[in-house]
Amino acid sequence: MDAITVIRAKRDGHALTDAQIDWVIDAYTRGDVADEQMSALAMAILLNGMGREEIARWTAAMIASGERMNFAALDRPTADKHSTGGVGDKITLPLAPLVAACGAAVPQLSGRGLGHTGGTLDKLEAIPGWRASLSNERMLAVLAETGAVICAAGDGLAPADRKLYALRDVTGTVEAIPLIASSIMSKKIAEGTDSLVLDVKVGSGAFMKTIDDARELARTMVGLGTDHGVRTTALLTDMSVPLGLTAGNALEVRESVEVLAGGGPADVVELTLALAREMLDAAGLPDADPAKALADGSAMDVWRRMIAAQGGDPDADLPVAREQHVLTVPADGVLTGLDAYAVGLAAWRLGAGRARKEDPVQAGAGVELHARPGDTVRAGDPLLTLHTDTPERFDAAVEALAGDAIRVTADAEPGTGAGPIVLDRIA
Repeated sequence: MDAITVIRAKRDGHALTDAQIDWVIDAYTRGDVADEQMSALAMAILLNGMGREEIARWTAAMIASGERMNFAALDRPTADKHSTGGVGDKITLPLAPLVAACGAAVPQLSGRGLGHTGGTLDKLEAIPGWRASLSNERMLAVLAETGAVICAAGDGLAPADRKLYALRDVTGTVEAIPLIASSIMSKKIAEGTDSLVLDVKVGSGAFMKTIDDARELARTMVGLGTDHGVRTTALLTDMSVPLGLTAGNALEVRESVEVLAGGGPADVVELTLALAREMLDAAGLPDADPAKALADGSAMDVWRRMIAAQGGDPDADLPVAREQHVLTVPADGVLTGLDAYAVGLAAWRLGAGRARKEDPVQAGAGVELHARPGDTVRAGDPLLTLHTDTPERFDAAVEALAGDAIRVTADAEPGTGAGPIVLDRIA
């Protein structure tokens, strides 16, 4: 085998053989295939695509590059959720303890934010003392003790994907659906969960901008999970406007705790419950009632134990940014548009996100919403509050929110612009 032959095959539109895929993934992981060669192959995949058998083999090869976890020792079924990323997407935080409170175990391997999309680990690290990195043994212990764990994936899990993702990020090939699907599913399958629910975002604040692209990605990932023996379903959910009323790390933790306490924004509660029901059904617990577990405080109890088990103090005050800047409603009417990408970009520029994986984030930075599309608003009322420790960032954040990012319509009916959260289901 040699890299040039593999690159040429995909460049010319041919399906890669099992042997070619196995060899190139193994050789790249070992360093025998150079970054520039894998970059060329990734671009050929972006341009020419892959068939289902190719994607399945590519995913299997990435799984085989590392270890596989096993939760057979647990006394309850395992269920996991993966979101393709969005703005204000704090759903994992209330969802994991909620599903655990209903009888499933939730081994949630999560990531960090990059660009305008937030990262679950960055959010939880706003809690004083909380640790993202756990050994496999400690992860299993926390899972057995509390029913839920949210942590970073270990170095031994799908190392080929970790190396390839970093390359795709700097070569303009992140959007390749075969590579997105295999990246997500190689880690989730290697994680060893019994069942998986995918939250595939669609809209301006998501990587998938159109419903057709989102469906293609969802079907591809559901097929990969099914082929590898993991019960997998997907919900396509709206990301044209931010989820909830906050985008930023400590801000989103605070909102998540409100949901666990029985309150919180209606859209966050709605999506949390929809995903919880999907996870519980996939785990063989269709009669469990997640709404009851939110109302009676049992989900909050699991949250507190889960945070404490990873070194965090669930009673500690969360960080607050040193500076705030309020943007007001420009005119009387109905808020008919609040672009998710613009809000995510503003939060990023305020310090809530990073341009490179090694960049630090500000725990208190972000954007707080005082109205959502469909709400009646009055000129001069607060619309958005920008939070940061570094006030010189305000101008760039305000610039991100200019133009059509905020739309107020004088003669619109209340509710205009407020669409459904769940758009479709793929099984």
